[in-house]
Amino acid sequence: MAQCPGLTTARRPPRKPGTPLKVAWFSYFPVEWLPGAPDELKRVPRLHPATWQRVFWEQIKDVEDLSLDIIAVRGSFQRSLDFELGNTRFHCIKTPGGFRAATLYWLDTLLISKKLKKIRPDVVHAWGTEFGAASIASRLPYPSLVTMQGILTWNATLFPLNRQMRISHFLEPRALRKSRVATAESNFAISYLGSRYPGLKLIQIEHAPDPVFSQVTRTPQCDPIRFICLGGYNYAKGADVVIEALNTLFGTFEFELFWIGSVEAEFANSLRQKTRPELWNRITFKQNLSSAEIAEEFKSATMMIHASRADNSPNAVKEAVVAGLPVIASRIGGIPDYVKEEKNGLLFKTGDVSSLMQALQMAIKSPLLCKGRVDLSTLDWARKYLSVETMTEKFLQGYELALSEP
Repeated sequence: MAQCPGLTTARRPPRKPGTPLKVAWFSYFPVEWLPGAPDELKRVPRLHPATWQRVFWEQIKDVEDLSLDIIAVRGSFQRSLDFELGNTRFHCIKTPGGFRAATLYWLDTLLISKKLKKIRPDVVHAWGTEFGAASIASRLPYPSLVTMQGILTWNATLFPLNRQMRISHFLEPRALRKSRVATAESNFAISYLGSRYPGLKLIQIEHAPDPVFSQVTRTPQCDPIRFICLGGYNYAKGADVVIEALNTLFGTFEFELFWIGSVEAEFANSLRQKTRPELWNRITFKQNLSSAEIAEEFKSATMMIHASRADNSPNAVKEAVVAGLPVIASRIGGIPDYVKEEKNGLLFKTGDVSSLMQALQMAIKSPLLCKGRVDLSTLDWARKYLSVETMTEKFLQGYELALSEP
């Protein structure tokens, strides 16, 4: 096992029967989204809300036989600080700007190692290969569970990666070859990883949407049709495909579009220049919405459009599916696991404007989808399949499996 010079983190002795399982998470957690976080953290620029982590944490934060430490490493923190909520100790570590990815996350490894030496966990949970989490786990002498969020080696074949993602992509294969136990969500992800890393024990665990989405009382708006998109307004999420399709269909039916997510300004400007000006009067942008605020938007939406060019198992689609919101989505990655043709949505060819246009035209002619409704048996199945309880039970089993590995 590769070690950084001076890395002195020691293995924790075997856990005694009856003592709490001590778990440490790293290296990204959206602390700025937590209602109970210190005020100075709430002023930190909001990054991805990673709702699946917060949903899981909410489920286990008061479990008596579990002790949890969450380590978040970020250059945007004003200072390093610790705080507690429930059974959880949060450790926010400030790093110098620009050094994390540049050191191939060895800086993170040293900082996290120092913190873990004090925590002495039974098992560590590395959330993703993004931000080098899986690589960091592979460098430390602790039993580990790696959770795949995206699959960067796959993403790189479908769209250009930014600098930070390119570095994480470079590190991903080695980290997974050295890992013993990993979780992934969709059937696609399990198949993709299993064929490339035969020594990796894989557990399929679907990340559950916030329960607030299963509690949505739908009152769909159908005139005009109210489309909603949830995710970054960028090339990777297929924003250009959505805009070009609606630009071509403009005037054939009445619609409005609500886009919830961060906007890449240069990308947005280029799209605006290529499309009719009146289209933009129909589009409203929102960002940094909480799960409850997004669920509120779901109430009146007719259907969601999700045109992503690469998605292992998009949380946005899962949220819509359990809310009973029809989804028109690209046929890519794990999306077909959740969107059942003509039951709770339609699928179209990834990156294909004409295919999306055809799907939208089919949807507005569907007696079910055009009213913003879905098949009730499919909705019931989705809510059970994507439940918080199932996710929690499987993750706890994953910790025990990681502990049993040599």
